[in-house]
Amino acid sequence: MLTVFTSRWTGLPVTDGEKIADALRAGPAFITKDATLLDWPSSPGGEYRLLRKGSNEWTCLPAIPGYSHDEPSCFDPVFLRWMQDSLAGRTPRIDRIGISYMYLGAWQSAKGSGHESHVGPHLMIVSPHQDDFQGLNPDPSNGMPYVAHLPNCTDLCLVMPIRHWDE
Repeated sequence: MLTVFTSRWTGLPVTDGEKIADALRAGPAFITKDATLLDWPSSPGGEYRLLRKGSNEWTCLPAIPGYSHDEPSCFDPVFLRWMQDSLAGRTPRIDRIGISYMYLGAWQSAKGSGHESHVGPHLMIVSPHQDDFQGLNPDPSNGMPYVAHLPNCTDLCLVMPIRHWDE
């Protein structure tokens, strides 16, 4: 059964303990229990700080500082590299599909609408073949899979809303 997280803090996590608890909410327990937990760099392109060393290939991060919503996430090595390169302003260089979980969801704006909508729990897929994503639904408000990009980036990823399942 899915465990509901309760928090002492309001807003985004600040202490290392809060950041660890937040990152652990980002994906299914079979990934998060042995994932490496990192904190966001203090500047674009900076170093990600280790919060906890893991033993599987997954990496989870807490909410992004400065965002208006709590959006922790877990990444396989390919998606993590794509995300880190993209956010640092480097051209992402990946050679296969990458996967990310965001169990708390994210807030997205439909192109040109100015209206934010909450996209519930979802998986994201990134591909080295960006042409595969051209022509796919760009609207996050209708509950269907859609394509999106990271802030200030142009490479797309496929976002697939999901339901939680009993673990």
